[in-house]
Formats: sequence, structure tokens, C-alpha cells
Amino acid sequence: MTDPVGKIPSELDQLPDRDTEETAEWATSLDAVTKAAGPHRAAYLMRRTLQHAEGAGLALPKLLETDYVNTIPTSAEPSVTEFGGDEEMERKITAWNRWNAAAMVTRGSKHGVGGHIATFASAAWLYETGFNHFFKGKEADGSGDQLYIQGHASPGIYARAFLDGRLNEAHLDNFRQEAGGNGLPSYPHPRRLPWLWEFPTVSMGLGPLSAIYQARFNRYLTNRSIKDVSASHVWAFLGDGEMDEPESTAALALAAREGLDNLTFVINCNLQRLDGPVRANFKIVQELEAQFRGAGWNVVKSLWGNAWDELFALDTTGALVRRLREVPDAQVQTYQTRDAAYIRQDFFGKDPALVAMAQLLSDDKILECFHLSRGGHEPRKVYAAYKAALEFKGAPTVILAQTVKGFTLGEGFASKNANHQMKKLTTDEFKNMRDLLELPISDAQFVDGQVPYGHPGADSPEVRYLQERRAALGGPAPARRTHPLAPLPAPADKAFAAFDKGSGSQSMATTMAFVRLMKDLIRDKETGKRWVPIVPDEARTFGMESLFPSLGIYSPKGQTYEPVDRDQLMYYKEAVNGQILNEGITEAGSMADFIAASTAYSTHGEAMIPFYIFYSMFGWQRTADQMWQLGDQLGRGFLVGATAGRTTLTGEGLQHADGHSPVIAATNPAALTYDPAFAYEVAVIVKEGLRRMYGEAAEGEDQNVFYYLTVYNEPMPQPAKPSGIDEGIVKGLYRFNTAESAGLDLPANASRIQLLSSGTAIHWALEAQKLLAAEWGVGADVWSATSWTELRRDALEADAALLRGEEQVPYVRKALEGIESPVLAVSDYMRQVPDQIAQWVEQDWSSLGADGFGLSDTRDAARRHFGVDAQSIVVAALAQLARRGEVSASAVKEARERYGL
Repeated sequence: MTDPVGKIPSELDQLPDRDTEETAEWATSLDAVTKAAGPHRAAYLMRRTLQHAEGAGLALPKLLETDYVNTIPTSAEPSVTEFGGDEEMERKITAWNRWNAAAMVTRGSKHGVGGHIATFASAAWLYETGFNHFFKGKEADGSGDQLYIQGHASPGIYARAFLDGRLNEAHLDNFRQEAGGNGLPSYPHPRRLPWLWEFPTVSMGLGPLSAIYQARFNRYLTNRSIKDVSASHVWAFLGDGEMDEPESTAALALAAREGLDNLTFVINCNLQRLDGPVRANFKIVQELEAQFRGAGWNVVKSLWGNAWDELFALDTTGALVRRLREVPDAQVQTYQTRDAAYIRQDFFGKDPALVAMAQLLSDDKILECFHLSRGGHEPRKVYAAYKAALEFKGAPTVILAQTVKGFTLGEGFASKNANHQMKKLTTDEFKNMRDLLELPISDAQFVDGQVPYGHPGADSPEVRYLQERRAALGGPAPARRTHPLAPLPAPADKAFAAFDKGSGSQSMATTMAFVRLMKDLIRDKETGKRWVPIVPDEARTFGMESLFPSLGIYSPKGQTYEPVDRDQLMYYKEAVNGQILNEGITEAGSMADFIAASTAYSTHGEAMIPFYIFYSMFGWQRTADQMWQLGDQLGRGFLVGATAGRTTLTGEGLQHADGHSPVIAATNPAALTYDPAFAYEVAVIVKEGLRRMYGEAAEGEDQNVFYYLTVYNEPMPQPAKPSGIDEGIVKGLYRFNTAESAGLDLPANASRIQLLSSGTAIHWALEAQKLLAAEWGVGADVWSATSWTELRRDALEADAALLRGEEQVPYVRKALEGIESPVLAVSDYMRQVPDQIAQWVEQDWSSLGADGFGLSDTRDAARRHFGVDAQSIVVAALAQLARRGEVSASAVKEARERYGL
């Protein structure tokens, strides 16, 4: 064996081999065992040897870890020709961007708006190398690469946009000052700056999760022949502290399992989080390497700069590598701030071999290595890591790049525990930074102590170089396409009209009505392929198993097995071009799917129509942060909270009983929340949602919304659709019937009450309507409140219009206009849901709701417990009328006793 280390560059190449002949003998022995006894025996002996070494206390990296050195040795880095760029020009560009990022935050600090300086200072070369050489823009294919920018690094991205002419000084001076309409949001917020930002990332953990599902959705689009986006690469820039968030690592196995080599994580390992070290007593890089390798990712470590090459060449005993492996991160941070004498004593003084090595090193060399030389700060090393990531096939890649937080910002910032909260530099610190970066900014430009912005000029070599590099890569980045797409053709009315006649004697849950509607819409020749059904391993719960054989469940491997139910009509079918995304037991993953699909209209110029159906209790309560992310990212689609309500899910109990999801949904301005009672209402709402989000939106109408529908698993007779009610369904309220239209006998001058109800509660209201007439001589009109939230928003807008001097009457007030009888509202949710509109109802108002914790029982028992069943509605109605003197107080007492309340 002539080449014991093989042809592939290895991290071991940069470490001296003091006995190459011995190494060759070990390799030859291993080859001989493999040939004679087979690879399994050879692997067994290797594992036994490693076990023995560990048991004997021999310091070896674990199987999932490599030494604390670079994966790619200096000798394997690209040559000047291969690099293909002007390194000096890129240094100047990066210097300007470092300066302006720090200046922007410092100038804004006088307004008290905050900002972060240290993160971009550490990560500058990670971004700049990508922008100069790797990140593809959208001008070539409309998609380009997808960049998930670390939120706290946003000042550096703004600084680059300023340099290339996309922003001006006025924009930078309005950083974090948006109220005037010409400001810059604090972090990547597409809703606030929709021409620049594509992905909101600063809610930490959601960026990495979304990036994985975006890469996966790219494959979905390609495999389903919607659009070939195989050239797109997803880059996610993350902090090492951010990896503590469970969402950050929740989908690592999915990315490896599906071989997402179109995905790269770049983790800025500056060893610090917000308050201090990430792993003070441990090593975050080694921990992450083991975690990602264990999940099946390719790992590239870029830890040390070129200055360390001399030290590694002197390490003939391995003492340096051992010491680097054992020094905890917090001590590495301390070395960054201490002098050469301290480092000689504390780092090198622990081992005689290191003491001897240190004697060969000057103080300047030691300080260069420990203060400055990091893999993440050297563009050639970053370039090599990115190149390796793109060339690796069959798995995603994570790049662990070691940096110094606050790099180039001076001694007051670099590696200080508090630097995340430090918002400004002093004038002297800026001047020191200027000298370090070699920027042509004079002292005279600091007017009244304010730091100036720096720009070499619109026609300068730096700006021309930057723009030429971006042109070669497909245009500016990051960038979001905001031009409108052609509206999708509306599906035929037949699918929606199928529910107009009702279900006759057959009972149907609204969940089943929604699924039946989806089946018909997905058959549409024009738009059917654009539907993206998403479900978190509960398809059978929601009656969606009938979609399995017809649509297929998406899997990049197809179906490599014979399903156990292959002989059944509704068998479990997986396919490469499958349409259903069945995610397993992960609401977070399903929401990440939904976000990727709901924004494909901007990311890839392809309008997709996702609907994600889930237990309503496990949606907004568990993943509401992602739903805010969805609103920020301007996503469109249908969220469907199934098995909704506090009392409809029999026997399941507290953690399954949803009495509040509409309350949480109401807090999200992008969510249009509906609680339909009947199948025809579901059809009208979905039809309207398709028009508004994907069709011809009305003037001034925001298309960047999403719909939240609550549907129920309780089979009930579905009535025929009354005429002329579509507007009421969409706006949130219409009168379903009156006591007279229901055919109820009433005495002359009967007292009357209005019963407003939503969702499944309308059936209790209809039963109460009959009881009130038959047993108490009271007439009740029943209203369907399809959306308490939309009624409230309309009323709030009317209030705002009045303050502007415009006359506007809330829809709920117009709908109830002329009615003198009191109103009693009821839903299967806490009273806060209907009470949203109480202040705009001129009639006497009262409400019932399922307040409190849920419980396990039958529907009837649960409704009696919460006081929302038909009999409880009757007693509440009589009590309300008694307070007005329209029925006797004794009637209320009699009703309570009769119904056992």
C-alpha cells in the first residue's frame, strides 16, 4: 500500500506523521484481513481496537467526532486560479460592509432603538464569500438560491445593499424606525421589506427547521413536475447558541434520510450566545459534529486560519491536537482577550511538548493564532468549505465555522460576554476600526462626534466588482419577487354547489365535508395539481385515507416495499410524484411544509395551494410561533383545525379539548378565522379564500393572508343552503332561520331572543329554539356566526374610519339592525370567542361558552358540564328575558329544576 491516507483530502493530512512506514504497515494489515476474512471481520477488529483504546484511557476522538482541526487542510484549498476572484477587492468590500453595519446600529442608538453589531462582525466572511461566489440570484430561473439569514446579522446585509445601491443613507438612518414608512425592519421580515427579505428567521430555531423543509419542498416541486428547481440550493446561516432550540435539530434526520444535498447549514461557531459561552465547560463544535454526523449529515469543520499551519507542522507528538480537544470553549474565549504570557502559561504550559513548541514561537505569532486566526475569518477557507458542500452528494452538509464574536470591533467588543447587548462604539473605537480595516475615512468626517457612513462611490472599483459578481450569479441577493402572478383559474362551481342541497337524512361531519370538497377540487384539470395536502400522521382520523391511492404520499424513494394493505381499495401508496405530504408525528414539520408551499408563489413563481389539517388543539397552541412566521413570510393557504371545539372529541380529555384556538388565531392579523357550522358554509369560505388569495382580488384587498377553518368530527344532518347568504357567510354572520320559518307554534306577542352560534353549537341552538317555543312560548331566531373574528375586525375598521371622519357602520350592527330582542351567543369555545363583538352589539348581550379545562366524557355530559347544551341555552335565554321583565323569574327556576341544572 503506497498511499495509506487515500486520495481524498483528510484532516489528518495537515498533521505530521512521524513514522509513515508504521502507518503503512497498519493499513496493509487491515487490507490483508479484509482480503482474507472479509470486510465484516476487518470492521469488527477496528471497532474492538477502538473500544480497547477507549477502555485503556487513550485519548481518541469518538467515532462521531474528528480532531479539533479543519476538515479541509490548507493544501486542499483552492488556488488563486480556482478561487476565481480578486481577494484584495473582496477585502475592501467586506471592510466597507463591516463599517456601515456598525455605523448604522451606533447612529440608531441615540434613538434608543437598539441593534446588534457583534454577530455580523463575526460572520462577515461567511456571508461575503457566499455573495461573491456562490449564492445564486433569481434573474436566471426565477428561483435562485434560498438564503436563511441569521436575524442578528441583518445590519451587515443592509450594509451590502447600501454599497450596491439598493439602499441609501436615509434608509440606514431609519434602521428599526419603520413607523414613518421609509424604515428598515430590525430583522429579516418579508412583510415589512418584501422586496429584500424572503424568510423571517429571528425567532430562533424556526430558520433551520424551515430551511430543511424548503429544501425538501424544492424536491417535491421538481418530482411532481411543477417546476424544475434542482439548481436551487438552500443556505441556512445559524448561530451555535441557536442550536439549543429543539426546532433547530428537529428535522436533521429527515434531511439526511431524504438525501437533501441541496441544503447547507452554515453554523457561525463564535462560541457565544446572548449571555455568555454556548458550552462554557465543553466544546460546542464537537457536540454539533457528533449530532450532525449521527443524523447522517456531511460535516465540514473550518476552525483555524492559516497562521495555525506552522503550529500543526511542529506537532510531531500530537500534544497540540490533544490540548485543543481538551480546552473548553470558555477558556478559548478567555485566550482571545489575554496576552501572550498568559497563553504560554495556561495553554502551552500543560505539556512539556507544548512548552518546547512555544519556545519556538514569538509572542506576535501566539497572539496572531489565538486572537485573529479563525477559519471563519479567512475567505479562502470559507470558499473551500462552501465548494466542498456543493460537491458533496447524497446528504446535506453542515459547515462548522469558528469565529470570534465582535471580530474587528476592538478590544471592548471581541469575545466579551456582554457584546450581544452592546449597541454602539465610541468615536475612538471607530477610528481604531477604521485603521484596522484600512478605510479612507478622515477624522474630519466625524461631525459632532457622529460616525459617518462610508461609501467608495457608485462607480468605484469596489461597487463595480460587487455588481459584476452578482450579475454573474443571477442578480441581487437576498431578493424577493413581489410581482403579481396571473390569477389561477377558479374551479368549476360544481364542486362548491355539491353541498347546496344538504345531506338529507344522512349525517355528515364538517370535517368530512371539507375532505370531500378537497377531493373534488384536486380533480380540477387546471388547478388540481397545485393543491398540497399536508397532514401530521392523522389522515385516517380525518377521513383522508381515500386520498392515498389516488394522490399518493410523497416520498423521494417511491415505494420500495409491498404495503400490507395492498389488496384493499384505500391502500397506503407512496410515490416519487405523490401529492400528499404525510409528515409523521410533527406539527412543527407540517407547519414548515405549509410555509414552504404557501410562499412558492414568491420563492419560485409558482402558486401552490396548501391545506394543512390537524387536531385544532395541536395547531395554534403548539405551533403559533410558526403561524406568525407564516404571516410574516406572506404565506397563503388553508389551515384546518379538525376535531375542533372543547366538547366534540369524545373521551379524549384535557389536552385534546380545544376551547381557545380561535382566540389565539384572532391575535394574528394575517389569519382569517372561520368556525363554519354547515357543509355549505365550508364550501363558500373555501371558494372565497381561493378567489382572494389566488384569483382576482378586489381593490385594496390584501392577498397575503391565510385562512383558519375549524371543522368538527360530529356527524350531523346538513341542511340545504338558504338563498342570499354568501355575503353573510364571508363577513361572519347571517340569520339561518326564525322561529316562524322553522315552523314553530308561538303564542301571540311571544317574547323573542336572538341566538347567535358558531360551528357545532348551532345544533344546540336549534334544539333550544324548539324547546323555547314548545315549553316556554318564547320565539328564538337562530343566527350562524361563521367568524366572530372577522366581525370584530370589521368593527374595529369602522371605529378607525370614524376617527378619520368617515361614516362607517360595523357589519354586525347592520345585520342586527332593527331588532329589539336580546342576543345570546354560544360556541364550543370559551366565552371570550363570541365576546369579541359584544361592544358593537346594540342589543342586550349575553354569552355562553366552554370555559375551563377540558375533560374526558361523552359529548352530552361535557356540554352539560360546561353549561352549553340546549337545556342550558334555554335557561340562559329565560334568565336574560326575565331580567328585562319579559318572562317571570319563576320560569327560570322551573326550567333549572325541569332540566336538572
